[in-house]
Amino acid sequence: MPDILILIFAILLIILGLAGCILPIIPGPPVSFVGLFLLKYTRFVEAGNMDAFETNLWYFAGAAVLVTVLDYIVPVWGTKKFGGSKAGTWGAGIGLVIGLFFAPIGLIVGPFLGAFIGEMINGRDEQSSLKAAFGSFIGFLTGVILKFIVSGYITVIFIKEIFTA
Repeated sequence: MPDILILIFAILLIILGLAGCILPIIPGPPVSFVGLFLLKYTRFVEAGNMDAFETNLWYFAGAAVLVTVLDYIVPVWGTKKFGGSKAGTWGAGIGLVIGLFFAPIGLIVGPFLGAFIGEMINGRDEQSSLKAAFGSFIGFLTGVILKFIVSGYITVIFIKEIFTA
């Protein structure tokens, strides 16, 4: 019975981790990692496979931390790479938070509009503001893709472990 309860909680964490790849208030890959980590304490990981599983957990922990850190850096990098200022970066962040209330489209449009408005308030022309907003959008998408790759792979390993036990 405890194995089933742990498994149910781990499945919920895996699902929440995948949702967190899009929702910025949930750290997707670390939550997915915790779901996979919990699987270690069930009968679903074979005893003969435990050493390899534990080694892989270290890799997944590192990947989850790295992608989470990059998720904060990449949108800023994208905005700056495309000529954005601090106002554009702040605008993208504010737009992302406001966009949460209009999910899922708001999560894409919010940062774009936020960066654009931030740049316009900062006195930039429309073309420069659009360029910075596009950079914010590219950065956001890159972060989401990176998070989905890590959380998705964690999910595949999780499912594989359950069905090969």
